[in-house]
Amino acid sequence: MRSTESETIVVAQEDQKWQSFYENRARPCPFFGALPDESLAEWVDQGVVRPGRTLDLGCGNGRNAVFLARRGFSVEGVDYSESAIAWARERVTQADVGVTLTHRSVFDLAVAAGTYDLVYDAGLFHHVPPHRRDQYIAFVVNALKPGGCFGLACFGPQGGSGYSDQDVYERRSMGGGLGYTEEQLREFWSKSMRIHVVRPMHEQGPHSSVFGRSFLWALLARKA
Repeated sequence: MRSTESETIVVAQEDQKWQSFYENRARPCPFFGALPDESLAEWVDQGVVRPGRTLDLGCGNGRNAVFLARRGFSVEGVDYSESAIAWARERVTQADVGVTLTHRSVFDLAVAAGTYDLVYDAGLFHHVPPHRRDQYIAFVVNALKPGGCFGLACFGPQGGSGYSDQDVYERRSMGGGLGYTEEQLREFWSKSMRIHVVRPMHEQGPHSSVFGRSFLWALLARKA
């Protein structure tokens, strides 16, 4: 059963996890590479998402931020993990691109309404505890300019822990991240935005120039 105590414990566990998660760069983690998401690359290549001021939420090691900067976007990346930001700074320096990086929780960010043309999230949303979900969605919508785009890569049911919202608080754990159905994603994000795409990411082979795993969803929405 959900309680203030269980909410606090779940948040504390997630905070502690991400502080050290990126310290072991040899960890066999699919998103520790340097390749951008195939869905993001597709939308940029097709001109569906155009260069503009961009916020990369949970930017990790900077793989998508570097890609966007190379394609003419003005990029700001934020991550709660200090080790992730340190890695991203190395990547940005090596790529010789301009990306502003901030070590902070998204829930501590002060962003003026209508600031960004694009907000992108590759793997943060499925780690947001259920009681903070509406707050996170409201943050994204507020941060976007009218007509701005939101891109998301997150676990489908086969990629997540299998926990329900109630399970999270009964077990006091996110179980590695929540997996969502297409219907759930549409319900969450269609209240304030027009959804253009919800599809499984395209699985990529070992020699691909982009990242994609079929247990992840790709979602693209636009603020009215």
